[in-house]
Amino acid sequence: RSNAHAELLATFQRAQADAEHKFSLIKAAEKKGPKAIKAAVETAAKAAKRRDAFAKKLDALGVGRGSGQPTGGGA
Repeated sequence: RSNAHAELLATFQRAQADAEHKFSLIKAAEKKGPKAIKAAVETAAKAAKRRDAFAKKLDALGVGRGSGQPTGGGA
């Protein structure tokens, strides 16, 4: 069971890193115009939603996330 928790925690950490990366792409998209910004924002929001879903599962299991807390930078 602790192996399943470790796997879920690792998945959450990957989802969090992906969300942070997607939010950083919004800044890069600013130079490309409003359509690129909109696409980057939508992609970042989906990544944040995935991250938050994993965080909720971890919370339900009582598994600590340490420094892996969601940053709240989502939509």
